[in-house]
Amino acid sequence: MTDNLQRRKLEETYGKLSPFELKDKLISYAEAGAKKSTKIMLNAGRGNPNWIAATPREAFFTLGQYAIVEARRVWNDGDLAGMAKKEGIYERFKAYSTQYADYPGMEFLKRAVEYGITSQGFDPDAWVHELVDGIIGDNYPVPGRMLRHMEEAVNDYIIQEVYGDEDIGKFHLFAVEGATAAMCYIFDTLIGNALLRPGEKIAIMVPIFTPYLEIPHLPRYHFDTVEIHASELREDGSHSWQYPRSELEKLKDPNIKALFIVNPSNPPSVSIRSESVHHLKDIVTRHNPGLMIISDDVYCTFVDEFRSLMTDMPYNTIGVYSFSKYFGVTGWRLGIVAVHEHNIFDEKIKHLPPCETERLARQYGALTEHPEDMKFIDRMVADSRQVALNHTAGLSTPQQVQMTLMSIYALLDREDIYKKQTMEICRRRQKLLYEGLGIELRHDPYDAAYYSELDIKEWAQLTYGKEFADYLERNYLPIDILFRLAEDHSIVLLNGGGFRGPEWSVRFSLANLDDKSYLHIGQMVRQTVESYVTSWKESK
Repeated sequence: MTDNLQRRKLEETYGKLSPFELKDKLISYAEAGAKKSTKIMLNAGRGNPNWIAATPREAFFTLGQYAIVEARRVWNDGDLAGMAKKEGIYERFKAYSTQYADYPGMEFLKRAVEYGITSQGFDPDAWVHELVDGIIGDNYPVPGRMLRHMEEAVNDYIIQEVYGDEDIGKFHLFAVEGATAAMCYIFDTLIGNALLRPGEKIAIMVPIFTPYLEIPHLPRYHFDTVEIHASELREDGSHSWQYPRSELEKLKDPNIKALFIVNPSNPPSVSIRSESVHHLKDIVTRHNPGLMIISDDVYCTFVDEFRSLMTDMPYNTIGVYSFSKYFGVTGWRLGIVAVHEHNIFDEKIKHLPPCETERLARQYGALTEHPEDMKFIDRMVADSRQVALNHTAGLSTPQQVQMTLMSIYALLDREDIYKKQTMEICRRRQKLLYEGLGIELRHDPYDAAYYSELDIKEWAQLTYGKEFADYLERNYLPIDILFRLAEDHSIVLLNGGGFRGPEWSVRFSLANLDDKSYLHIGQMVRQTVESYVTSWKESK
């Protein structure tokens, strides 16, 4: 950029975009800068992890080889094979797994099969056949919501890793194409079943994943949104990324019909502390018992002391979980929607006015003789295929198999070896980032360390004083530092303001680059801030 005026005009134009759209512009500057030098572009703007869970993948591909053997056993005519038969398939699998014991993932695959039989009480032939038929993908998903045995196995994982080991009852699961698809389905079914109406008041806990801010304002929803801000400050004025009681108490308003939350948050990557969860539960119980809560808990496995809202308020809450970050499967698109067997959504449907009940009876009448008894989660499945295509609903069966194998892998990892590995990766990188920034890293038991959000203005004030922070705000736009980092250092970060965080905050993804990159990124951010300090001193 040739001068400050040109830079400012550019920033004013792109500052209005979603962070994920702004990212593309920043990448173009970072790539251009890298071509002119020996720098390597470092994109810490995406949340895609650079690790994968290898063992359940090995088991998946080995299972696929066995499934082909079963198909050819039935009908083998060159390139053509048949459909695997259920009778005796468990014994055939045992023989195959013994013969090919050295195949990658075979040992775990055998343990996964035995888990279903011994821990869940599955019929051996039915269980192995569901895995084999599922990985071949030669049948429609039946039930459309989720295959029967696989739902039980994934439910065990969800209760262990997301909702805790407490006996909180049974959940019904809907396997979907990642957490973002889950949110789209939930919004549509809430609206379609008159549980939320366009223009009604909803609350969003911020900062939050940008699409969750944008969806409510689409013309088809046009919700009146109330923001619950994680605005609590520590004694030294730094952000704790927790929600003060004054913010939570906005939810006492019974006109707020629904609450949307990502927990741990995105981008601060901090989970709600248990005291706040209990306070929120008290508010719902005493002041707003009809509140519907939708909680996206995708980052929960990276926090030691995680407690989902679903654990304390299963009746009021829809849980959303994605396998993408923990297992490194963003390309697979694996997620679930969890609704407790006793829930407010089914109860609200029972008490809709007659005009709505009659409308919904016409909408779902082709699917059941008693549409009034159809559960909310089953309506979601039907809505995902415009109702009329309900018979073709459901996540592809190979995806469900991979999801199930990953769930059982975590269930059998009794010492949490894989979990400790992934948590250590994020914490190690966070430590290096803060070392580069020259900032003391506090221990926070609620910090997932998957992302880190840094408020540049807050840091400037704590480090150099209020006069410098005021100078920064008067003379630069909040995203100026992002353009400087991209152009001068080929580093891409996202603007925290686009997630409804502090305007001067930036988001670092700690998941997608090599460890050493984070020390360098921290150093370059600090160097860029120091360039502002130099300009400030020269202006005095």
